[in-house]
Amino acid sequence: MASDPRYVRRFSRTERTLHWVHASAFFVLLASGLILYLPSLSELVGRRPFVKDVHFDTALAWLVAIALVVALGDRRGLRRTLAELDAFDEDDRLWLRRIDRPQGRFNAGQKVNAALTAAFALLFTVSGFLLWYGERDHRFRFASTILLHDGLMYVSLVLLVGHLYLALIYPATRHALRGMTTGSVRRDWALQHHRKWVDEDG
Repeated sequence: MASDPRYVRRFSRTERTLHWVHASAFFVLLASGLILYLPSLSELVGRRPFVKDVHFDTALAWLVAIALVVALGDRRGLRRTLAELDAFDEDDRLWLRRIDRPQGRFNAGQKVNAALTAAFALLFTVSGFLLWYGERDHRFRFASTILLHDGLMYVSLVLLVGHLYLALIYPATRHALRGMTTGSVRRDWALQHHRKWVDEDG
């Protein structure tokens, strides 16, 4: 379908793999984290030590899987994607102010979301490690660490709900999910939402 002139290739296999590895790990981490955090869920599920192991092991697996995708995948393509996400121009600033402006392969909202996702992943990793290590060495137990980890969870949950709404429900944007499953999107949809990218890509 990628060669069909009605469609344009939006995401490579490496980009899609990276997205789904991150998404899968996030859902497991969120579910296990909520069980550990909420007493009602913790009592319902039980087996708290096992859930803690699942939470920690999933975080480790996520880090290893991300590293493998980057190491074995299309690194040049990932560098191009990173450059696109990092480029924030006047059209992006106007778009965020709800002024209709042509967008690239990623609109301004997606660029902000990617920056928050990367920052949250780093903060989750550091605070999660300190929580784990603090149980073994009390010198590394800080009250602010659990507050940071829990706060990140709440904000991430809000961002997730918004992301799922746009990807699965909102009519104007849910076609974007096709790009993350098959790699390609309809050219007419891309022209409407990402005209700058389509024009530059030819």
